[in-house]
Order: sequence, then structure tokens, then C-alpha cells
Amino acid sequence: MKNRKGKIIYIGKAKKLKNRVSQYFGSQNGHPLKVRKMVENVDDFDYILCDSEFEALVLEASLIKQNMPKYNILLKDSKGYSYIKVTNDPYRKISAVLQKDDSGSRFIGPFTSSYSVKQSVDEANRIFRLPQCNKVFPRDFKKGRPCLNFHIDRCMGVCTGKIPLSEYNEAVNEAVRFLEGDVNSTLKSLEKKMRTASENLQFEAAARYRDKINAIKNMQSTQKVVTETNESKDVFAAASNGDDVCMAVLRFNGGRLSDSEHFFLDGELNGKMRTDFLMQYYNLRNAVPNKVVLDEMCDDSALVEKYLTGLRGKKCAIYVPSRGENVKLVNMCRENAYEKLAQKKGRKGAEVRALEQLREVLGLSVTPEYIESYDISHTAGADNVAGMVVFKNGRPLKKAYRKFAVKSFAGQDDYGSMREVLTRRFNEYLLHKDDGAEDGFGKKPDLILLDGGQGQVNAVKEALAPFNIDIPVFGMVKDNKHRTRAIAYGGGEITINDNRSVFTLVSEIQEEVHRFSISYHREKHSKSGLTLSLTRINGIGEQKAKALLKEFKTVKAIKSANIDELQKVKGINRALAEKIYLYYNGTDDEEYGNF
Repeated sequence: MKNRKGKIIYIGKAKKLKNRVSQYFGSQNGHPLKVRKMVENVDDFDYILCDSEFEALVLEASLIKQNMPKYNILLKDSKGYSYIKVTNDPYRKISAVLQKDDSGSRFIGPFTSSYSVKQSVDEANRIFRLPQCNKVFPRDFKKGRPCLNFHIDRCMGVCTGKIPLSEYNEAVNEAVRFLEGDVNSTLKSLEKKMRTASENLQFEAAARYRDKINAIKNMQSTQKVVTETNESKDVFAAASNGDDVCMAVLRFNGGRLSDSEHFFLDGELNGKMRTDFLMQYYNLRNAVPNKVVLDEMCDDSALVEKYLTGLRGKKCAIYVPSRGENVKLVNMCRENAYEKLAQKKGRKGAEVRALEQLREVLGLSVTPEYIESYDISHTAGADNVAGMVVFKNGRPLKKAYRKFAVKSFAGQDDYGSMREVLTRRFNEYLLHKDDGAEDGFGKKPDLILLDGGQGQVNAVKEALAPFNIDIPVFGMVKDNKHRTRAIAYGGGEITINDNRSVFTLVSEIQEEVHRFSISYHREKHSKSGLTLSLTRINGIGEQKAKALLKEFKTVKAIKSANIDELQKVKGINRALAEKIYLYYNGTDDEEYGNF
């Protein structure tokens, strides 16, 4: 597909071209933003006929790599490579470097993780007791005392001039084999040399081989991720949050985790995205493992498997595990994807995961990043109030909380209260929706959760109907111990107890909205009680009582005020001020009537 300037902006393949083009240029409602933007810029398109689906797959990957179209998945190898450098001097040294040079040294790599390379080189130098100083041999033989590494047995002490070149080169060769990933072969070689030295009564040499063997085995045991098999495999898993996708990769070599990577993608996470990602990923890599483990199967998996097999030169299998060790590795990879996606958004991985899983549980089309929740609180129908709390990106957004005093009726009617509150809330939305605010009444929520069952849900849907606003509404159902049990929808319930992330998030929302609404109710109920005590004074109505409380905050302060201070309150004249003062400080109740 090309824009008006003839520049290629998208490359794709299809078994039936008509159907594929119709998908793009039909209704735009179901397309993510990236696809809608692409279609807006398409002016013309060309097509190439292929003899097979496999040929089309390979051609698609090749053309994407050549043209780098804006709307295809493009993986950029922007992070620098690292290498293991083995110098070409008589006394070779091993080090980790970020780029090749023209020194004639041998370079092993490239590797994508500089940290892993440095860690591996440090381990090899320690295990095989190679020097890590800046001395040049044989020039610096016997020039100064050996360093601390020699005295703690981490260096063989080449600087003493007592180590034969052949022995030193043998240790370097063993270290190189170790760094190339041939750990088992290195162990077998060392064990053979240890036995030979022992049989020849060379016990000191045998002890040195034994120490190297133990060091390698100890290093393997401290490796945090070791698989049961020694095969090479790459594990892929994705995390999605709306149109933001993070694809994480864990690479295993010889049973050990050798590298991890992550990539941020735009668009809808599906089988097509996974296929495009795999093709681009291995076009940037010179190493294809014998297994590719996925969290969900990609489209055209047989064709992709055939392509990777061709790149590798022997069989490469693609599969989604259903049990065993690889399921655990996929879950670990997915956790890494959620964590990276969360870091990009300035959040925690658990929050991103919970919102995404809530979307899946409720069957929502978008991830509910902005959630509003409502609860009604009253005492036997008196002091009817509602609280609105907001959770943004899985966290309470307290500046967006709102309080409502129910005004349209008196008495107990939770459904009527909920209708009134939501009607008032979305009347405010119509007034402020163009303000561009990121929170408050001008923001439309992605999801509304009510503290209650299907009755409250029906009341809110009835209130929203005149506004023609499409917002998912669900109820939060409690058990007989007032704990979150399920989510109410359409006359039924969705159980969430078996989904820990969703259960925790919904429980937190329900507890927070209950706390907020009941605290407002207690505050209002307390003030109404104070107002009631003031209205017992002859001449003090509800408005004047509220004015007094607003000025003095508490009844105790009103009692302590003198007549002049009371008279300063709006609506309180001298006569009323004297009545208030005498009510709390006088002695003759009969003079002021029955209060």
C-alpha cells in the first residue's frame, strides 16, 4: 500500500486479496487507531502473485526488511552489541567489549546483553584463575609483588614468571570453550585431566582441576534460571494494554538463560502480530534455536516453522506448551512483559496485568484504565448520600473523587438514589466534556462499577439511556460477610475468586468506595445532628444553624463565643446572638420557650 507520494507504507500477504482489502476499507469502527490512520493515507496499492503461501511469507519478510514501511511491525536493533575479546598476544587475555577493533584479536559474539557478557567473562576469569590486571606479559614478569587476587587464589600468578606458557594457554582455551557455551564438554575435559593427574600422583594439579570443576558446578547452581534440558530455545510472551503491546523474549542456551529482550509494538495483539514479530525478529538474528515457545500460537505457524528451519539449517519447532517446565517459562516471560509495559507507563506490572485481566473477564473492548465506582449510604433513609471514587491505571485518583447529597426525595430508595446521582454526574459530563481535562466530570470513564447487584446496574443503565453514552456498567456483589464475591451483569454473575489479580483490584475498589461514601454520610449525619440542636433555639432555622457551624466549626466553639462574636455571623442580629448565648450559658429556660 502506498501514499500519495508513491511511498510504500504497508506490506502484507493474503490468500484472498479481495477479502483482505475489504477488511481494511470496510467499516472502520472495529479497527485500532493505527489501522485507521494507515487507511486514511492509502492512495494506491500494488500486488505480486506468488506460487505458494510460503513464498508469500518469505517475500513479505524480505520486502519489509528492504522498505521499512511505516505501518508494519518494525523491530530496530538499536541497542548495542557486546563481544567477548580474546587478544592475540603470547599471553592471551579475555575481556568484555562493546565493539570490535582492528587489533587482530578474536571476537566471540555478538551478544545483545552487555551485562550477561561481562558477568560471563568475570566468571570465566575467576574459575580458570586468569589475570584481570593491566600488566603485559612477559614484559612485566617479577615487576612488583603479586596482587590480592593471587593471594586469595583467584589468579594463578602469571606475573611471578613461574607459570609455563603451555599451562597458561591451556587455561585460556578451557575458558574460551566455557564462554562459547560448551560447559558439559569443559567439565568432561577437566574431569579427565583431574583423573590423569591423580593417577600420576600429581595431587596439586589434580586439586586445581577439582577446584575448577567445583567452581563451574557452583556457578551453575546459582544460575537463577536453569532448564531441565540442555537444548537451546527462545520463549516469547506478550502483554497488552489497549493498543500498547510489549513482546518479551527469554533466550536459553545450553539450559541456561543467556539473554532477555523486550519490544514495544502498536496495534491489536493477535496471531498476525505474533507472526510479523517472529519474522522480523529472526531477520535480525543470526542464531535460530531448535525450539520456539509461544504463549499463544501465531498465524501461519507451519509456514513460519518452515522458514525458521531454513534459516537454522535443521529442524526448528514452534509450539505452545500446555504443561510442564515450558508453561512456567512462558508465565515468567509474560510477567516480564507486563513489568516492562508497566515501567513504560510509570506503573507496576501487577496493575497492568490486573486491568488487562479485568478486561478479559468482563469481555470489554478496551482496557479499563479509568474506572468510576459508586455507593449509596444512609441511616434508615435519612441523610441520603453517594460517594464516587476513581481508579486510574489501577490506582486511586483521589483528586477526582466526588460526593453527592441526594436531593430529589427523602427516605430509603437505593435505586432512585443511584439514578439521581448518575443523572447529575453525566449532566456535568455534557457541560465539561470539551474542557480537555484528564479527570473529573469532563472525563468519560472506561468502566462503571457499582457497590450492589443487578438492581443498581439496571437503575444506572436507565439513567444513562437518555445520554446515548456507551459505558460498560457492572455491579460488585458481596457475600454474607461483606466481602467481594462476584460481578453482576445481565441478570447473572461472573465469579472472580479464582482470578487473584482481578479479585484484588475489584475488592480494593469496592472497599474504597464504601469507605468514602460512609465517611461522607457520617460527616453529614453528624452535621445534621448539630444543626438540629441549634434549631431548637427560638429564631434559629436550618440556614442560620449552618451559617453558625460554618463560622465556628463546632457547637463547643459556639458555646464559648461571646455575643459580639456571634453577631458577626451573617443573619444573626443582636437579639438572636443574645438568645444563643443565653441558651448555652443562661439559667432560665422558660424565658425562651420549649426547645
